[in-house]
Amino acid sequence: MLIGNVGADPELRYTPNGAPVAEFTMAVNRRYTTGDGEQKEETEWFRIVTWNKNAENVNQYLTKGQKVYVEGRFQSREYVGQDGNQRRAYEVVANMVTFLSGALERRDNENDEDVSKSQKTTTKGESIISDNSPQEEDDKDLPW
Repeated sequence: MLIGNVGADPELRYTPNGAPVAEFTMAVNRRYTTGDGEQKEETEWFRIVTWNKNAENVNQYLTKGQKVYVEGRFQSREYVGQDGNQRRAYEVVANMVTFLSGALERRDNENDEDVSKSQKTTTKGESIISDNSPQEEDDKDLPW
């Protein structure tokens, strides 16, 4: 679980099989007090990857600077860099992204009411759940 700000607009691409995948960076701040009583703040950057309908919604509604809540799993993967060397990438594969700010404002600026009515991501604080996660909702799991 991460809460932070989007570092750059998402980038959407498609796999050879046609599955949409979106990637964006996210800055998460951590505030703490040292043993000497000094207040400190550190920022960690995370690469977030989303798939399927979640990827399309993130690409359409998220912009740099928006506050988001992300749930997912941490993953590492290996690849060959442009220089021919083996590399390892670390990322969070999101199964849920909740817009905490800005989604409504972006939608209003686009004047796209037909799309907004069919999306789960049109208002502040709504969640989008990826196509590869369970879609069942159980009222007993709700916090209210």
